[in-house]
This record gives sequence, structure tokens and C-alpha cells, in this order.
Amino acid sequence: MFGLSELAVILIVVIVVLGIKKLPELTRSAGKAARIFKSEAKALKEQDAPGGSPAAGNAGNAGNAVSGTVVDRDGSPRT
Repeated sequence: MFGLSELAVILIVVIVVLGIKKLPELTRSAGKAARIFKSEAKALKEQDAPGGSPAAGNAGNAGNAVSGTVVDRDGSPRT
């Protein structure tokens, strides 16, 4: 059958013939997808780590109270 070098040459020829104009767009999309995947994986690692990041939610602040006044949509304070 074919060796690795022959398959690489065939792949390059197919890319040149079918999509030379779309190649930059495809590589840009692949890079963007890789960056998104990397950032999501990093965010999941930070969220799973003990004491996760503040952006991970309020899981670490469950016992903290916030002072203030609760108001209705019209701006009047609740009683």
C-alpha cells in the first residue's frame, strides 16, 4: 500500500487542488478552537481545585452575608 510520505504528498495535493483559498480560514478556525478548548480546560481545572477562582461562582462564599436593602422593581424598599 502507501507509506507515510506518499500519504502526506497526496494530502498536500488534495489541499492545494480543493482549497488553497480556504486554507488560511481553516487554519484560523482550528487555532481559535484550540484556544477555546485550552481556556475551558484551564477554567475547569481552576474550578475543581480547592479554593477555586472567584469567577467559579459563590461556592466559597456560602456563609458570608451581604448588608444592604432589598428593593422591588419600582425602587421601593421591601418591608
